[in-house]
Amino acid sequence: MKSIASMLAPFLVFGLVVFVHELGHFLAAKMAGVYAPVFSLGWGRRLFGIRRGETDYRVSLIPLGGYVRMATREDDAMAGIEGGADRGSLDPHERPAHVAPGLWDPNAMAPFGPKAVPPDRWVENKSVPARVFILSAGVLMNILLTIVVSSWIFFSYGTYLPTASLPAVVDSVTVGSSAAAAGITGGDSIVAIDGMPVKLWSQVFEKVEKSSGAPLRVEVQRGTERVATTITPRMTPVVDRQTGDTVSVPRMGIAVRNPRVDVGAAEAVKLGAGATWAMTAEVGRTLKGLFAGSISTKNLGGPIAIARTSVQAAKSGPETLWSLIAFLSINIAILNLIPIPVLDGGQIVLVLAEAVKGKAFSGRTREAFARVGVLAVLALIILVTFNDLRSVFTR
Repeated sequence: MKSIASMLAPFLVFGLVVFVHELGHFLAAKMAGVYAPVFSLGWGRRLFGIRRGETDYRVSLIPLGGYVRMATREDDAMAGIEGGADRGSLDPHERPAHVAPGLWDPNAMAPFGPKAVPPDRWVENKSVPARVFILSAGVLMNILLTIVVSSWIFFSYGTYLPTASLPAVVDSVTVGSSAAAAGITGGDSIVAIDGMPVKLWSQVFEKVEKSSGAPLRVEVQRGTERVATTITPRMTPVVDRQTGDTVSVPRMGIAVRNPRVDVGAAEAVKLGAGATWAMTAEVGRTLKGLFAGSISTKNLGGPIAIARTSVQAAKSGPETLWSLIAFLSINIAILNLIPIPVLDGGQIVLVLAEAVKGKAFSGRTREAFARVGVLAVLALIILVTFNDLRSVFTR
């Protein structure tokens, strides 16, 4: 049963993150008065779904992402992409062949009926603030999902206290580390370094950092016995979270004993928002490193990598799986803000550019923008797919 749940994990991860993103666009469109006849998980031919009010909520054939279809003057072109033309039957009571049984309504608007969609319900005819709100709503919902999931994790599992303020009690040591070579074991309390008494990990950290890899005389309390030994911290390369640069710092190979503590709902929300900001900064640093060339594109993963990570996360437990969902959600939010024409960020830039220009771009110009965006996204898909396959075959 657990293995089945693990195999279903990728569908939960992909499905929830995409559903929430598209739900943001859908709700914003409804609030702005835009006609939205289709809310789909996946692309292509409709597999199954249910029509409620004006909208058909469906699952489609290609399980990659999803979309919200909104009324636009380009409906005919979009219909071809999404699975069929929208031209109604000459007889309003006769269901066209491309419309699924049960969806045709002689009193409904296209694509489910013969009536034309009023121009005031086209997305292009809404105000600039309304269009920007619709385009950014998916990103906002992904950010909200990250905050909600992170807050739930803190509320359900608790949090750790600031490491520096904890008593200097060793939880465990890394195999092969300098601390292990010196005989340090879990449960030891560090009481002095180079003859100076210490009580907190902040004092230990300060001594180790100042050592620059030089030997330290360390005294520990082990039960009723006081033991003295010498530890030579090893210079270890780590990535500076502020700059993204790799620097060498002294490390002893000791894990801090830090039990979790319960938090209330208000504190959990505060911690969840803080965790969301920290993940946002982490993604931002990664993007900066990719554009600067300091981080290799070989580190990028696609659907296969995410699916594999989802399975492993599910095996590790609910907390790890939900943490992955939160992290993937904030990734989707930030990546969608990149100003590539087919992404939300690119569409927002296009809307604002038209507002500055004072009129809409021509169809040819918009098509050129779209082609650039499609090529950029296609190149990214090819890259991450190649990385995924290389990872699979070199494991």
